[in-house]
Amino acid sequence: MKILGETYNVIDTFDSDMTVPDCLVATKNKLGKGHGESKLYVASKDVMRAFYGNEGFVARCFLLKDDLKQYMNAIKPEYLRPTYDYRGKDKMSKLWEDRMKDIELLDDIIYFNVSDQAQIAGPRGYVNSDDEGYQLIREISLPLVSYISVMKVTPNGKDIYYYWKLFVDYDMINADEALVFNYGKQREDDIIPQQHTQEKKRVELGRARLGQGKYRDALLEECIFCPITMINDERLLIASHIKPWAVSTDKEKVDPKNGFILSPLYDKLFDKGLISFTDDKHLIVSNWISPSNIKRMELENNKYYPKLPIDEQRIAYLNYHRAYVFKG
Repeated sequence: MKILGETYNVIDTFDSDMTVPDCLVATKNKLGKGHGESKLYVASKDVMRAFYGNEGFVARCFLLKDDLKQYMNAIKPEYLRPTYDYRGKDKMSKLWEDRMKDIELLDDIIYFNVSDQAQIAGPRGYVNSDDEGYQLIREISLPLVSYISVMKVTPNGKDIYYYWKLFVDYDMINADEALVFNYGKQREDDIIPQQHTQEKKRVELGRARLGQGKYRDALLEECIFCPITMINDERLLIASHIKPWAVSTDKEKVDPKNGFILSPLYDKLFDKGLISFTDDKHLIVSNWISPSNIKRMELENNKYYPKLPIDEQRIAYLNYHRAYVFKG
């Protein structure tokens, strides 16, 4: 893997992502009333130390300036049109601009250390740091919708670094607007009269978010099987959005060209940005999956899938997916 022109070998990736909690983020970003804490929960102590080192470890980490800019562009819709009641909600737009300007002034690579908080009793593992890179994460992250992935890498087979990268959890944006339906108990027409067109539109958008309704039907009309696995049992197929529902316009949310029909494993991989596709129907596998799990799932980078329904309209959506969702 190339990082700023230098070759790094991937040793491993941490198999769980770290959601940035409200207690960690800067005051202006908070949802709650507390002042917060600087320590970050990672995983159980055993799991954390197996990845970072023995008890009392100090791990050498880094962030990339380009990654931070990419993250800020991906999370920009939440800064401009907040869906949560952040403390500085009315100033979020200006905050985004100020933080982008600050990021532009950073070095291309930002090094920092994190240390094991071994003094904290109990089985939960925490890290902490006073360094700029760690404090920067606290400053620009939004609680619940931001998370961190970590990769263990080496540039020379000897020194070990931990590559931290911020991502956006699109499932947490507008999460309260997703609708749940009890199929077989009441029909949609029984719940919402025909004259309530706005409410019906809201329901259809909610169903599209869940991969249901007309959106799913239109996708199945075009491709009645998962083009990766060839599974054609509709009970096992999911209507996946290419450009995430949370950042799509109302039109894009129900546009079948903004989707693929996928089997559950590939839906999850695609939704989490762990795979994507090229314009010419080749699979792209993220480096943020551990080599052992890539083997277990039999993922083959650059494999050609001729049945994948890609056209000019989907290419436009895929450009967004590769830029802001795919964990490249």
